[in-house]
This record gives sequence, C-alpha cells and structure tokens, in this order.
Amino acid sequence: MIEVEGLTVRYGVATALDEVSLEVRDGEMVALIGPNGAGKSTLVNTLFGILRPAAGRVTTTGRLALVPEGRHLFAPLTVDDNLRLGAWRDRKGRDTGPIYELLPELVPLRKRPAGRLSGGQQQMVALGRALMARPDVLVIDEMSLGLAPLVVETLAGHLRDRHAEGLAVLLIEQNARLALDLCSRAYVLEAGRVVAEGPSAELAGSAGVAAAYLGLEA
Repeated sequence: MIEVEGLTVRYGVATALDEVSLEVRDGEMVALIGPNGAGKSTLVNTLFGILRPAAGRVTTTGRLALVPEGRHLFAPLTVDDNLRLGAWRDRKGRDTGPIYELLPELVPLRKRPAGRLSGGQQQMVALGRALMARPDVLVIDEMSLGLAPLVVETLAGHLRDRHAEGLAVLLIEQNARLALDLCSRAYVLEAGRVVAEGPSAELAGSAGVAAAYLGLEA
C-alpha cells in the first residue's frame, strides 16, 4: 500500500531524510519510531505530496488518509462539521452516522465546537475525520502526543478494531512502547536514516532499542 525507496529529502543544504526505504503492505500495521527531529514528519509530508524529494520514490496504492500531528481541527466548527470535512471530495459519503458507530464517544459531542473539546476528544475527532475518507491506509502522526494514558489506551483500542477490519496503518510515534505493542513490524528512524527494522517483538528485545526507546538498560 505504501512503498518508499531510497527517499532523500532536503531543506536547502540540510538533509532531513537520507535514502529512507520502508513499506506498508495490504492490511498491515507498521510503526515508525524515533526521537523528535528524526525526520518522521518530513516523511509524512512527502507521502502526501507536501514536500518533493530530492531523490528516491514514493509509491502508494489505494486511498491514504492522515491523522496529523496536533490534530488541526477547525475550532469554531462543530464535531459533526469537522467530520464531514474528511469526505469533502465525496458528497454522497458525508453521512457521519457510521463514524459515531465506530467512535461512540463522539455521539454526545456532535454539536459541540471542536475548540471546546479536550485533547483526547479532539484526537478522536481527527481520527474520525480521517476515517470519513474511507481510506485503505491510515497514516497517524503522533497519536499519543500530550494525551493521558487512559485516553491513549482508548484510541489504541479503536485503532486495533479498525485494523482487524482490514485497514492498513502506518503509525508514527515517539512513544515506542505503544507503537511496538500495537504494530507487527517497525522501523527506527534516527537523524533521517532508518537504523533498524523488523518484527516489533525483535526490536523490543534488541538491547540498543530497549535502552534508547523503552527505558531499559542495554
């Protein structure tokens, strides 16, 4: 569904991504972990055509949708209106009813302005907005950022449910423990390069990954 080959992205003379390669196969949930400034958001922006690569190739099949870092909701608009924006290209697909069935926590909030929601509620709306596009692949940039553990657990549960229904997911996270627990495979990005990849269980058992990202001694 997503294939990135030898991707290099530069900001002027600074190299943000250096020959990065990764893939997300049909129905797969894959994590991309790494510290702040590693190039994770640069990869997202390149996947969605916001940035142009200096070299390499990005190939996607099916429909991609993004849950962006920071949510980026329209604060004055209601929850329902924010959800409808996820289907702006498909007037016939603007029925928000299925999203409330998937995310029942949003039902009592549907008429509330998005700017009056908590961070966790806003993240739920951002997830629902992306699902309104009926994607084949969902890209989530920093799902857990700034949220309480209980809220993150609820969001992770919804993500597992959607994945069980066949949705492919690329989860981009600083919270390595969460990402490795949710996803079957993972890539580790540092300073614009993929420094490790493989099954999540193997990466979690790696001394270097455990020390750097899981708070365990090498």
